Amino acid sequence: MIERIRTRVTEILGIRYPILQAGMIWASGYKLAVACAEAEILGTIGSAGMKPDLLRSQIQKARALTKKRIAVNIPLLRGDAAELLDVALSEGIDVIVTSAGNPVLMAPRIKTAAATWIHVVPSVKHGRKAQDAGVDIVVGEGFEAGGHNGVDEITTLALIPQLVDALQVPVCAAGGIADGRGFLAAMALGAEGVSIGTRFAATMESSSHQNYKEAIVGSPDSGTMLFAKKIAPVRAIINTFVRRVREAEARCVTREELVEVYGRHASRRGILEGDLEEGELEAGQSSGLIRDVVPAAEVVRRFVAEYEVGLETLERLK
Repeated sequence: MIERIRTRVTEILGIRYPILQAGMIWASGYKLAVACAEAEILGTIGSAGMKPDLLRSQIQKARALTKKRIAVNIPLLRGDAAELLDVALSEGIDVIVTSAGNPVLMAPRIKTAAATWIHVVPSVKHGRKAQDAGVDIVVGEGFEAGGHNGVDEITTLALIPQLVDALQVPVCAAGGIADGRGFLAAMALGAEGVSIGTRFAATMESSSHQNYKEAIVGSPDSGTMLFAKKIAPVRAIINTFVRRVREAEARCVTREELVEVYGRHASRRGILEGDLEEGELEAGQSSGLIRDVVPAAEVVRRFVAEYEVGLETLERLK
């Protein structure tokens, strides 16, 4: 197997392979972050479902298990995003991944701390704003991805080369990537790494419910849907909850009415508690490629092995 894949991303982050484990609500606790870090990629604690005290505890547990670099993901739309950032930095986290909001708001604090900064964007416009704010790496996320997505619905295949052409900082690709073939394809588009969510959500170390993991494994190619566009577009596995929200959208209800139908804590019910019908099972279109729940280290091994096979196949086509 390839010993190392060198890009600007691996040099900036000090990792062996340019693979970033995404920060996912309810699925990316300290166990997954540690397992990924020990597999020589970037492991990330996702703070989206955490209060500051829980985040601190998660970081401390990770630190007790690995000396490898660990990142923390912070959705900027959270009201306590600044507090979460302070917790991460005070606990010695030196890689911050931000998403879902204006990166300018956190720039002074992150730059003062001299942390490596990664920001997730859904479009070239947002990529330029992130670069101007001073980020070190931009993750371009196509709308194939699970969870919350950009309103422009730009696919990974179209987004990544445009970001690469527009930016000077390195770009990682996210959305629709669940194996080494997608990894290689992203690199062929000019990406210098990949950020992987759904495949790592369905691992043994993921903090999500076993029902949710099995729902990912059982999802076909058409098993997810983008919905709740009047609130914030989100992709999830189709179930009773998703159909009810989509039916409300089809009736052209107001945003306020849609919020009422959508309710609260749906992602917790689905991902953490395992309610397969009334919970929001956030997952990407790559679910159709995922056929088992395995350790995170095995996911990394497969990614690299399949990447190598893909390279050899392309070499034979010359």
